[in-house]
Amino acid sequence: MERPSPGGMTWTIAGERLAVLAWPRAILLQVAHPLVAAAVAQHSGFRSSPFAPFARLHATVAAMRQLTFGTDDEAAAVIRRIRGVHNRVNGTLGEKTGTHEIGQRYSAHDPALLLWVHATLLDSQVRILEAILRPFTTPELDAYCREAAPFAVMLGATAADVPSTWQQLQDLMAGEIESGRVTVGADARALAPSILRPAFGWLVWPMQHAGELVTTGSLPPAILRDYGFTWNATRERRRQRVLATLRSLRAAMPDVVARWPEARRARRPQPT
Repeated sequence: MERPSPGGMTWTIAGERLAVLAWPRAILLQVAHPLVAAAVAQHSGFRSSPFAPFARLHATVAAMRQLTFGTDDEAAAVIRRIRGVHNRVNGTLGEKTGTHEIGQRYSAHDPALLLWVHATLLDSQVRILEAILRPFTTPELDAYCREAAPFAVMLGATAADVPSTWQQLQDLMAGEIESGRVTVGADARALAPSILRPAFGWLVWPMQHAGELVTTGSLPPAILRDYGFTWNATRERRRQRVLATLRSLRAAMPDVVARWPEARRARRPQPT
């Protein structure tokens, strides 16, 4: 199983604890695909309890850390678990949305859906972290796409379709949106509040509000509009203030605080 090497762009990006700020944006983009939204609405426990979004985020981050930084055996076990969950996720679309007809079948093993999920995660991590860390160069972005491509293939995406450059990734996402295959529907709109404002978020309202600004303000304009999110110059100024604060905080953080312990290692651990 070929995976990103220590010191590469994947370790640089995924190693940042602040990369978790990219997940709400990635999920909003993922469920903007009507078939992904139907799968989440019908099969996920995302809204089953007030704590479900937090539990899902914790489990997802733990899995990504094992995939990126763990041993080959740990990564293989994560892939098996994910594919096992995907075995149970299939059904039909409940309403016509975009180019998708009512009754269209979906499966979590669909290579096209796996590719969309992969693309949204890479795009979101870059969009959020560039605004906090620094702009990445084109060679760095291309390297990130190449390094991350094996993860999509392991999960079932078609190797020939997985972007190996940043421009290919952008072309893929723009094409899906412009074609109408990715169109925000009723399922996505119903899921959005749980993604942006999970229960008990009011306990840390300033942080929740800041996260919502960072997330919504970075969405593609068509997706922002279709979700019905309000955006204007005032909200953009607030978003820029939040990002400036995050940049200052990250600049002041030592790596022992800002980066996952696994990402600070020089080498990948070997099985014992």
